[in-house]
Amino acid sequence: MDLSKLTNEKKLYLCKWYFYAGFALLPFLWAVNAIWFIREAFVVPPYEEQKQIKRYVIFSGIGAILWMAALIAWIITFQTQRATWGECADSISYIIPVGIP
Repeated sequence: MDLSKLTNEKKLYLCKWYFYAGFALLPFLWAVNAIWFIREAFVVPPYEEQKQIKRYVIFSGIGAILWMAALIAWIITFQTQRATWGECADSISYIIPVGIP
């Protein structure tokens, strides 16, 4: 997306919309928001809406990193402990590997 074609008000609106949409359990939108607007928040010459955009970019980046860390922690825990959890792990597994008791 070419943000240079948007007005500053539209940039702020879009950045804010992606930030709040991320709360609908869509952390990918936070990552997209942080990547798309990082240049607008920290590189371009200052303008009135930039302070708010900067705040949304920082919080979007933090949210995306926290979600990624939680997801990685869950994947590692589940993959390494699935066999020891027994029937509970079997009930939340989509594919049960053959040969693991």
